Amino acid sequence: MKNQRSIDLKAIAVNAMRKYGFEPVFPDSVIKEVNSIHAKPLPGLLQGTKDLRMLLWSSIDNYDSMDLDQLEFCERGQNGEIEVKIAIADVDAYVPKQSHTDQYAAHNGTSVYTGIETFPMLPDKLSKGITSLLPGNDHQATVIEYTVLQDGRFHPGDIYRALVSNKAKLVYEEVGNWLEGNSPIPQTVREVPGLEEQIRLQTEAIQRLKKNRRTQGALELNTIEAEAVMEGGTVKDLIIQRQNMARCLIEEFMVAANGTMVNCLGNAGIPMIQRVVRVPKNWEGIVQVAANYHENLPAEPDAKALAKFLIRQKAADPERFPDLSLTVIKLLGPGEYMMLRPGNEPFGHFSLAVTDYTHATAPNRRYVDLINQRLLKSVLDKVKSPYTDEELTDQSAWLSSREKGSKKVERFMRKAAAAVLLQNRIGESFDALVTGASEKGTYVRLISPPAEGRVMQGERGLMVGQKVRVRLLKTDPFSGFIDFVCTGIEKK
Repeated sequence: MKNQRSIDLKAIAVNAMRKYGFEPVFPDSVIKEVNSIHAKPLPGLLQGTKDLRMLLWSSIDNYDSMDLDQLEFCERGQNGEIEVKIAIADVDAYVPKQSHTDQYAAHNGTSVYTGIETFPMLPDKLSKGITSLLPGNDHQATVIEYTVLQDGRFHPGDIYRALVSNKAKLVYEEVGNWLEGNSPIPQTVREVPGLEEQIRLQTEAIQRLKKNRRTQGALELNTIEAEAVMEGGTVKDLIIQRQNMARCLIEEFMVAANGTMVNCLGNAGIPMIQRVVRVPKNWEGIVQVAANYHENLPAEPDAKALAKFLIRQKAADPERFPDLSLTVIKLLGPGEYMMLRPGNEPFGHFSLAVTDYTHATAPNRRYVDLINQRLLKSVLDKVKSPYTDEELTDQSAWLSSREKGSKKVERFMRKAAAAVLLQNRIGESFDALVTGASEKGTYVRLISPPAEGRVMQGERGLMVGQKVRVRLLKTDPFSGFIDFVCTGIEKK
């Protein structure tokens, strides 16, 4: 491959952030404020803080993640149940409401991960330092407890302040490959006494949770989002982040932890922000998609029936399943934040098959989680809620828009990186799958590298799911465009 024409992807990322309403650079007022912050003396136990530093806490995240929000620990109960503790970083202790740092975080609403450049919600001194639950230091946290029963249901438990200490920073790929029997036990797990047994107990807990949620109609969806592999400022490849048991472990634990948070705030009788995916208005479209696969879904929205259809299709055609997943996701409609008053009927989360759900486990990365942490503290301290109903309503709408904006930035940068990777391969041919075919255009995803683009010539008659041969016509990293001509269709 020829050398890539010099294109400043970081500059493109900054422009994309601004295009979608984000502030990509911390203001001087935030930098000055954060530079004056120092780690506080850990609170004394007389203040109602439990000392749980002796427990075998661990974290699982991406290999390069330093902004750690949560730790996990399990114990087996006397009657077959598994007691779960999730420790959440106490970010509010260092980012008070209405501070300069808080106002900046509220504006952006989330960290944005473009694969080229990360735009953190909080400065590194906080999110990768003082408020990160990295090993090597003791940390103050809020701990969420719940019990996983043998049938996979969970019972919400207590939430309280605690001192914690991370004993091992684990990596998704290493732990996932080990749990799935594809690699030896990771060195980090092997070197910490008792950690192998702890991770296996955690795995047993999440298998129970996952099986129960699947029975209730939780949807198994997985899309392909190719991430750029960077080396010296150059895009070397595109890789697909594979779902594995370690990622499932964290996801299941966080779903139950977030449900426990909603239970706590609901029992306290204060307004809160919930995370919802409404019952899909375009259920007819989902029924039609299933009919294209010779499957019949009920006329009325039915999560269990949809979940069973998706499980069958994933087993029957795993190569095309990501594209089916993306179609269903679009028809389901986006997740959103909504203010819920005590006693009001929750909208629920259709995709997760849960009624009460929020985001409360990643306060270093998402602003809504910081809001929920402050609401929780008001309950623990028995003081008035720090937010009015109007504030929570406004924040819900704003943070929903920020999440949509962040996804647009990340999607655009995936396309820009792919365009850079392919810019010196004009005229080459590739195998591809048709991922979209409508009046708006026909789109394909290359088998390797997994780049997506539009078919500008030869698109007539193409249908979603077809395997085709395409030739690269043009790339434009600044617009995120990759154009192809279709030169052949695989015969079945």
